[in-house]
Amino acid sequence: MTLPHSTKVMTFILTRDRAKAKAFYTGTLGFPLISEDPFAAVFDFNGVMMRLSDVSDYVAHPHTVLGWQVDDIAASVRALRAKGVQFQIYPGMGQDELGVWTSPDGGAKVVWFTDPDGNVLSLSELRR
Repeated sequence: MTLPHSTKVMTFILTRDRAKAKAFYTGTLGFPLISEDPFAAVFDFNGVMMRLSDVSDYVAHPHTVLGWQVDDIAASVRALRAKGVQFQIYPGMGQDELGVWTSPDGGAKVVWFTDPDGNVLSLSELRR
């Protein structure tokens, strides 16, 4: 059996401090909280459900766990910087002054930042 094409994706983010993470995902990134129970806070990520789940001893990994495609990465970076988001600079990547990395073929621009638990998030602008 395979999953039907109509099956909707959902994602999970882990947190040690739900209150801080909720404030980040609602206040900083602007996603609505749609429900909450003792197990998770649930957000609507533009039609994709994200469950923010508590794990008291959670340690974030150093790779990207979630990202968004944006139309204008520079404008998105500036808007998030105005809300206090700091973007990651990785030595040797050749990122610009905003922290944006451009792929060698120029087809993609990517920038990385973290949530309060250190989960690495990204924004990407893809040439069409």
